[in-house]
Amino acid sequence: MRVQDDNENAGGTSGISGIKSWLEHPAFQAFQASLPFIGLIVIVAVFAHLTNMRIVRPASINLMLRQVYVLMIASTGVFLIMTVGGLDLSQGSILGLSSIAVSYFSFYGIPVAVAAGMAAGGLIGAFNGFFHVKFKIPSFIVTICAMFLFRGLCAYLTTNAPVAAVMRITDLNVTWFKVTLTVSLLLTVFLIFRFTKLGIVLKAIGAGEKAARFSGIRTDLVKFLVFTAAGLITGFAAFLNVINVGSITATAGNQLETQILIALVLGGFPISGGAKARFSSIVVGTLIFCVLNNGLVMLRFNTAWQQMIRGLVFIAVVALTIDRKSLQVIK
Repeated sequence: MRVQDDNENAGGTSGISGIKSWLEHPAFQAFQASLPFIGLIVIVAVFAHLTNMRIVRPASINLMLRQVYVLMIASTGVFLIMTVGGLDLSQGSILGLSSIAVSYFSFYGIPVAVAAGMAAGGLIGAFNGFFHVKFKIPSFIVTICAMFLFRGLCAYLTTNAPVAAVMRITDLNVTWFKVTLTVSLLLTVFLIFRFTKLGIVLKAIGAGEKAARFSGIRTDLVKFLVFTAAGLITGFAAFLNVINVGSITATAGNQLETQILIALVLGGFPISGGAKARFSSIVVGTLIFCVLNNGLVMLRFNTAWQQMIRGLVFIAVVALTIDRKSLQVIK
């Protein structure tokens, strides 16, 4: 009887080992990495069928691209924060205040307006990074507080009337200009992340901050600079936001942080950050998010159904892609 039990245990153990080795096989890892791309193709095909190809018509594609630029740029900064294992829930407030700065200083020239927007975003990012690093407060708590604080300031500045930018700024609202700015920023951050030591450092901190510190990395300084850089990047996104709308109200940037988080996860980004962070998550995730949103609108789902469907998709993707082995409390 004991021999039989031992054989059964051995068989069970070998079966588990076989599954584990299969999951760790390079071919399976490559397939898992390609799932977001497959998901993008599938979701475009599904909505193309359901909308009688309306979603892939030039007018629809142009409308989706108008929604992509700001989200994609702002997601780039949050990507860096999440790579080190953090989280930023103040991105909507950063975009709102930076847009106000861009609008106000646009009367002094477009370059001054861009610099003002980035400065405003960088200062808020530095605010988040300082309290996170100096007082060891988890990033999601710091950024939630910042979200309410700066959202209130944004509402105060727009109480009497929207903050309007100089009229000629909307002349820049042309596709080639926005594509050039977006691609230039993405390419710059990609080259730095992929081909410099900084990318390795960020992944090392996300994989294990204590180990990274013992290896000589100045983790606190790096995290502070990452939060500041994310604010600067979102400040740059605010410029594109202003040339789209021309004036800023208290609702500017509402729910942007939620959209960024959903987009990155849909793009296959690991919530815990670390070595598995892929830059492609930004592009693929934001495209999936915009196709999903516009597809649901074209199918004439009401707002409640749209939110429920987005929530179900988000939960499903997290359940299928989350790395439970490396999951940790967000720092």
